[in-house]
Amino acid sequence: GVAIFTLHATSAKKHSSKTSTIEKNRVWGLLMLGINLLFDGLTNTTQDYIFTNFRPFSGPQMMCATNILSTLLTAGWLMFSPFLAATPIGAYLGLDLSSANSSGGEFSAALQFLARHPSAWVDVLGFAACGAVGQLFIFYTLSTFDSVLLVTVTVTRKMLTMVLSVVAFGHHLSTGQWAGVGLVFAGVGGEGYMARREK
Repeated sequence: GVAIFTLHATSAKKHSSKTSTIEKNRVWGLLMLGINLLFDGLTNTTQDYIFTNFRPFSGPQMMCATNILSTLLTAGWLMFSPFLAATPIGAYLGLDLSSANSSGGEFSAALQFLARHPSAWVDVLGFAACGAVGQLFIFYTLSTFDSVLLVTVTVTRKMLTMVLSVVAFGHHLSTGQWAGVGLVFAGVGGEGYMARREK
């Protein structure tokens, strides 16, 4: 349902003069989305496995371990990306070698931006705090229930947010997009019905 919604985006972009570039970007985006879904599924099943087989392991401990690993991976990327940008791989990935990024990479550019716009720190820290609070709910759901319920809640929240955005801002959806929305809610409703019937 989410894929159908995404693929049936407004047709204004389809009639652009840069159709081949848009199609290449669409294929690349779908490949990245597929990789993201694969790793998301692997993450959830691995977390279920850890919670099942290592019983004293709690949600906050899992959250701490995940954030430490995420911080290490992000810090490694930020340190390594300026060197990668000078290679053909960096050019293929679209890494920018402009004067803003060539000296210190994305991290340096971000710090320079925050130095020029100190009020942005409020938004950055607010985003971090909201992410931390959100993770508490995520890991509580994982440790108490399972990843299937978490995925159901997450997808439902995303689609409800999208529908509320459409209603609040007066956007228009194509028939294909409404079909995607319908599929998502039908899937969630069907899953809830089957779970209740099994109980």
